[in-house]
Amino acid sequence: MPAASTVVAFPELFVAPVEPTAAPNRPHYLGHRERLRQRARQGGLSALPDYELLELFLFRSQPQGDVKPIAKALLARFGSLGAVLDASLEDLISVRAEDSRGRTKVVGKETALDLMALHELSRRVAGEVAAPRKVIGSFTALTDYVRVTLQHQPREQFRVLFLDHKNQLIADEIMGRGTIDHAPAYPREVIRRAMELHASAVILVHNHPSGDPTPSRADIDMTQQIIEAGKMLKIAVHDHLIVGRQGIKGAATDQRVISLKAIGAI
Repeated sequence: MPAASTVVAFPELFVAPVEPTAAPNRPHYLGHRERLRQRARQGGLSALPDYELLELFLFRSQPQGDVKPIAKALLARFGSLGAVLDASLEDLISVRAEDSRGRTKVVGKETALDLMALHELSRRVAGEVAAPRKVIGSFTALTDYVRVTLQHQPREQFRVLFLDHKNQLIADEIMGRGTIDHAPAYPREVIRRAMELHASAVILVHNHPSGDPTPSRADIDMTQQIIEAGKMLKIAVHDHLIVGRQGIKGAATDQRVISLKAIGAI
């Protein structure tokens, strides 16, 4: 009697392959925020139309969802960006829009408050009166200013006074902090910062915590480097002052601030 045969089935070999289904269409707003931010970074904010600029701001107020319908509805309702920002809380929260899925979008009180805060910021900036700048009118006024600032500092500081073409003080910034006897100063950084502030001239200042303001060879060399770097960009170095607590030993007067220009070192 013949042995019974054994049949092993491999059903997967006989089933027609299932065709992959096409991915559903992705909603247009997925990834929209990052695409818009990328365009703003690459092309600049000024290249964006009003509704997209408004969208960027609304991203902060409404961290989820599609805000494009609200941005367009706001502009349609009030007519311009300025009018949107000038609208009252009541008018802003009354704005409605529908997104691509037919859902109602609203401004909401928090978003309205953000828009009103932006308007108030813009109003204050537009009406802001620049504070009068301190004028470095005399050497005595300058030495008084830097002595009060640096005379009692326990560590060496290198500061730069940035001046406009009228010798008005734009900024007084610390460009280097150091130990009790050394503060690093980098000529390129000084000139770069002067360009950022649109300064016409600078006054260099640093202190000697040891008390004696006598300049070192390194002080003079560093000053010359900054002078040379500034010449190419028409940024003048008016002076370099060194501040001490005790003055120069043996000097006829109590010279607690020494000018490298006055002693002929630069």
